[in-house]
Amino acid sequence: MKECKRCLLREAAEDATFENIRERIDRLSPNEKADDELYSRRLDACRNCDHLISGICMKCGCYVEFRAAFRQLKCPNASDRKW
Repeated sequence: MKECKRCLLREAAEDATFENIRERIDRLSPNEKADDELYSRRLDACRNCDHLISGICMKCGCYVEFRAAFRQLKCPNASDRKW
């Protein structure tokens, strides 16, 4: 994976990994899943965060596209939550 600061997986040329994450998101129940508008706002916030590198949040190590899909989860940066 090439290092790409403030890039999401789909922007970092990691198509296979992104497709795997997308499939996992699609399997989430409606009760777990954030709606499209919330998901989009979260990803926009992550794109502007200094802790995002190549689709991974350096605060928690997760793929932001997956974490942002969960309605109940919050930004892992406890001192400066973006969402």
